[in-house]
Amino acid sequence: MIRIAVAEDDLSWAKQLQAYVEQYARETGKPFDVSLFSDGEDLLEQYQGQFDLIFLDIEMRFLDGMATAQLIRRTDPEVIIIFITNMAQYAIRGYEVDALDYMLKPVGYVTFAQRLGRALSRMRRRERTYITVPMKGGAMKLAVEDITFVESQGHRLIYHTPTGEYICGGAMKEAEETLEGHNFFRSNKGYLVNLAHVDGIQDNCALVGEHRLLISRSRKAPFLEALTAYLGGGAR
Repeated sequence: MIRIAVAEDDLSWAKQLQAYVEQYARETGKPFDVSLFSDGEDLLEQYQGQFDLIFLDIEMRFLDGMATAQLIRRTDPEVIIIFITNMAQYAIRGYEVDALDYMLKPVGYVTFAQRLGRALSRMRRRERTYITVPMKGGAMKLAVEDITFVESQGHRLIYHTPTGEYICGGAMKEAEETLEGHNFFRSNKGYLVNLAHVDGIQDNCALVGEHRLLISRSRKAPFLEALTAYLGGGAR
């Protein structure tokens, strides 16, 4: 299911874009789920990284499309953004937020279908698996392959990535269930390690970047077996 958000303060245009998506779905057989938002603020209030593609009107009354895109990019660098506007000079700023494209109103179906097809092609090229990590004031969308390890500290979970750490409440069991099937393995009760990021084993520690993650005695043999299987082509 491809999840699309349309943020457009003109309801007739929002409905028209939704109808275009439905027509495209009938023609291609692809499944879509479309959510309509009357303003950028409305979209941000409900945004948790759940969309694959966002159509954003640049000129909206309360929070315009450019400001909305800038705020979205703080937590979701991957979602595809296409701007909708009456004036092309506004759309050229799209590179600032890595927008894929823009469409000038009035948008015809042929133009819309071309833009949507291009967006789907980009999705296929960079198909990745994501999880949503709830955080204070919102949520962060993380690519599973970018998570080097998860650390448990009391009632907090710390998701380590090459670009930063993301902290949320929760128990390690929850992280294990979320990441099951993605080549993560517990080295001890406090660490859930992405085997793809293990550089080696030394002195009973897994070397993950600059980190040395202790492997408990009881988990050492199964951890090594899992790592060997992963390196030997057993990764899924």
